[in-house]
Amino acid sequence: MTTSQRIDLGWLLDELVSGLPDAQSAVLLSADGLLLGFTKGLDRADADRFGAMASALHSLARSAGHHFKAGGVCQTVVELDHAVLFITAAGANACLALLAAETADMGLVAYEMNQTVQRVGTHLAVDPRFTAVDRPQP
Repeated sequence: MTTSQRIDLGWLLDELVSGLPDAQSAVLLSADGLLLGFTKGLDRADADRFGAMASALHSLARSAGHHFKAGGVCQTVVELDHAVLFITAAGANACLALLAAETADMGLVAYEMNQTVQRVGTHLAVDPRFTAVDRPQP
């Protein structure tokens, strides 16, 4: 999805979460944390917070890949006491994050997230945001 082509993909996230046993919520975000979509079960404030956390974790994983010359990040998984957080690269400069119960089938969740990304890959790509210093000159 580019900045000139805004598409609400909340329906896609709702479909993903409802089709996965033990999935709780999901957000779609740009790599720098801009919220692009979220599931119905979240209010805007919780979705923004979820997106910010997912962005930070995925950024840390990208930094580790760069530092160790190990390549880019395909997926970040955080196992918590009562949940599992999945963050998957979703096209250029975008991430898909999903929170599932600890009982979720991790392989199935990862597979379905990747299927979702492949299904609508071109809509999930976002243009990077530039600061005034970074903005390319015409």
